[in-house]
Amino acid sequence: MSALPCPLADPFAAADQAYATITEFLRSEEAWQVKHSELERQLDGMGRELMRKLLQAHLDLRQPGQAIEPVRDAAGTALTPTPVHGRSLESIFGTVEVARTGYGAAGTLSLHPLDGALHLPPEKYSLEVRRRVAIEAAKSSFDEGIKTLGMYTGAHVPKRQFEQQVIGAAQDFEAFYADRQTRARADPHTAPILVLTVDGKGVVMRPEDLREPTQRAAAARAKTFTARLGGRGRLHAKRMASVAAIYTVEPFARTPQQILPESPTLQETGPARPRPEHKRVWASLAQSPEAVIREMFEEAAHRDPTRQKRWVALVDGNLPQIDHLQQLAEERNIPLIILVDFIHVAQYVWKAAGALFPDQELAPDRWTRAHLLEILRGKASLVAAGIRRSATLREMAAAERKPVDDCADYLLHYSPYLQYDKALAAGVPIATGVIEGTCRHLVEDRMNLTGARWSLTGAEAVLRLRALRSSNDFDACWKFHEQQEYERHHASHYADHRVPETVPSVASSSRPSPRSRLKIVRKEGES
Repeated sequence: MSALPCPLADPFAAADQAYATITEFLRSEEAWQVKHSELERQLDGMGRELMRKLLQAHLDLRQPGQAIEPVRDAAGTALTPTPVHGRSLESIFGTVEVARTGYGAAGTLSLHPLDGALHLPPEKYSLEVRRRVAIEAAKSSFDEGIKTLGMYTGAHVPKRQFEQQVIGAAQDFEAFYADRQTRARADPHTAPILVLTVDGKGVVMRPEDLREPTQRAAAARAKTFTARLGGRGRLHAKRMASVAAIYTVEPFARTPQQILPESPTLQETGPARPRPEHKRVWASLAQSPEAVIREMFEEAAHRDPTRQKRWVALVDGNLPQIDHLQQLAEERNIPLIILVDFIHVAQYVWKAAGALFPDQELAPDRWTRAHLLEILRGKASLVAAGIRRSATLREMAAAERKPVDDCADYLLHYSPYLQYDKALAAGVPIATGVIEGTCRHLVEDRMNLTGARWSLTGAEAVLRLRALRSSNDFDACWKFHEQQEYERHHASHYADHRVPETVPSVASSSRPSPRSRLKIVRKEGES
């Protein structure tokens, strides 16, 4: 292969001129009259254009990217050079152009080794633009994300392309966690209690993406007069997202009196409760609740492969969830402790108190606390019998005593999962605050914005990106995603999964000497 001619023009001349323009402006009398806020804004725009020209100059140095070795595709076909092809790349600094030598043969797809060397995506948006799209989509609405991207970068991404980038950014979510479970070793020094908790939260969907029973209910309701008037427009419009969380926590033994002290100030002066550690949260609209619970068990098994921790499942009383938790625990021979959220129990007891002591203020409080203390002592069945007897002795009518009977039925039905006396002694949590907060933060705060109706693919992608950020896994997952993109769009198209090396367009004598190169200093925490 013949050597490439050294270009006469300096690719960095435009960048040098842009830098000179900036410094000339800063030295000018005009700049001396500008307030610092306006100066910052002007420098931001001028600096962004300088960065774009620097990036363009570097790309010009590396084009046209001729291979220094024979090029063969994945099938082993020898490829020969084709004319140089140009393409645009929308970067965070603005649009730049890349010219690359293609390699092809009859009946084959043309390949561009420089694309692989630069790890260019097949579409026009750079990987850094796509990363920032993913971050903005996880934080706020698509419209707001587009505005933010346009305000703080030089990239312009229309709404349809923005949503497409979001879906693409989340595609390696499951593979990332599967790979991490395969490669990473469990940390033996984490807290001894492993908590698994699951719940559900509805998301308003487009009609075609509702589950079939909900679609039928929505179709039937659409024919009603109230629907035509617009009343209760979101009835039968939601699809349930399965929300899961898993974390470790240190034991925190307590007594019933510490849970329900006579005075709130006594609770405030007690010892600080241990905080959840190594928390991972996620939610899925596409997967069934059973699939999400199974994934939760796989994550737990990765964290505790030798079964040294105490496994605790916190639920809100959903019987299918409890059945599936028990089934998986039996399959894996895991002594799983299942507890119903104490706050849910307290709500039933409080309603029963309201029925027994109507139009009273202090009596319901005292009665509720006394009976909750007994439940915390592991006497839920006795409490159920006692409150029924109280309603009978008061000769309450069926409608009046319904909250009492509902509470008693609840306590008896869930009594196997209300063994709070053992839980408190062992120091395990008895409330589902983590999963309740996850439902609110992960789903409600983003997915149920006013007027939002989601497609299944778009909603699932946003939930995944929010989960990654909430679990502090976004950066690691994005690095994994870029590796997968390189494999999909570059390495897999070449023989031996190896992209040929390319030769720059400048002679080696024009490249900087090692001594003149700048040292790249990364911020703490950057990879």
